[in-house]
Amino acid sequence: MSQSLRLGNTNNMASKQHFYLILILGSLAALGPFSIDMYLPGFVDIAKDLKSTESTVALSLSSFFIGISAGQLLYGPLLDKYGRKKPLYFGLILYIVASFLCLAVTDVNQLIVLRFVQAIGSCATAVASVAMVRDLFSVEESPKVFASLMLVIAVSPMLAPTAGGYLISALGWQYVFVFLGIMAILILLASIFKLPESYKPDPTYSLKPKPIIKSFLTVLREPQFSTYALISSITFSGLFAYVSSSPQVFMKIYEVSKTGYGWIFALLSVFFIGSSQVNSLILRWFTSKQIVTWALLAQCLFSLIFLVFALNDWLNLYSTIGFIALFLCCLGFINPNAAALSLAPFSKNAGSASALMGALQMGLGALASVMVSLFSEHSIVPMPLVMTAAAFIALMCLTIGRRFIKTEIEASAENTVVGH
Repeated sequence: MSQSLRLGNTNNMASKQHFYLILILGSLAALGPFSIDMYLPGFVDIAKDLKSTESTVALSLSSFFIGISAGQLLYGPLLDKYGRKKPLYFGLILYIVASFLCLAVTDVNQLIVLRFVQAIGSCATAVASVAMVRDLFSVEESPKVFASLMLVIAVSPMLAPTAGGYLISALGWQYVFVFLGIMAILILLASIFKLPESYKPDPTYSLKPKPIIKSFLTVLREPQFSTYALISSITFSGLFAYVSSSPQVFMKIYEVSKTGYGWIFALLSVFFIGSSQVNSLILRWFTSKQIVTWALLAQCLFSLIFLVFALNDWLNLYSTIGFIALFLCCLGFINPNAAALSLAPFSKNAGSASALMGALQMGLGALASVMVSLFSEHSIVPMPLVMTAAAFIALMCLTIGRRFIKTEIEASAENTVVGH
């Protein structure tokens, strides 16, 4: 494999060029979260206009998760074979076309298909932004840049539904896709004129399925990876169950306005982001293994109480928000530690391991959102039911998986990551 064309320490770059690079890479990282969250306040309006139900509209979110899951595995090899910019251009153009075609849909099934295509396009931005940080910045600078990207990814779920709620209230749900299409066009232009090619294409890199599959199988055979990657992905599916059912729960059942829903979504995002930041502090006193264990036990308890309240019709708007907040707080402790522990055994196959874990997260997230969509849209029960199932299945995986780990490699605080 050819070596990347590293630009050197950013201290030697002009400050203006440095600013543009961070801005463009941050925009690339933000496109996916905005695509997931911005149209959520429009579920009721979309269902009405397309003569469908909110549960069926939620399948367009599931198809987006499936597209992201597949795209994670697709773009890694493409970026190594063809360089960073050509696959990025392809993905952005695909995303732009799909976004504007969403304006012309007359049937919910068309929207479901186009959201899948849109996700395949957006994957290029997520994978390329991470790869280009490693290419363009020195070892000393890259952690700071990654921290900036993580902040953008973390803040996006807070901003997107709130902005989407106001945009939909003022102009209609179609304008969310206009906004996303224009956003992608601006990112594409910025990438063409301001983003350098950071990796020399490698024509010898094989895109044949056999070596790629062999690499993934090597990763899966590592018990520590399979145990903690499953825990991370299964508990993360609880998050997607909440995301996909929250428009029906808050806007249909509790009759919250579109803008009010955006603010609730932003508030709940604070709990998830805040606990993941607190996690970095408590790693000074506790190991990742200990944090995962106790947070997962707490998540099982909170989600079970949430389910009992839902089954007995004891919930109201504020208690529902409270239980979701507790679940997300636990997830903020589980996800970064489980992800770090799953990647800890790898040096050579770290890229394949990361891509596989991302695909597992999105794939199980898609499954959870589909499961929630199959239930009645007039009931809160499906949300806590899937959350509780996810927590207890993850606990079972932890209990069984640890029996197969002979020597557990502990992750360092620097290696913890936060997913969306």
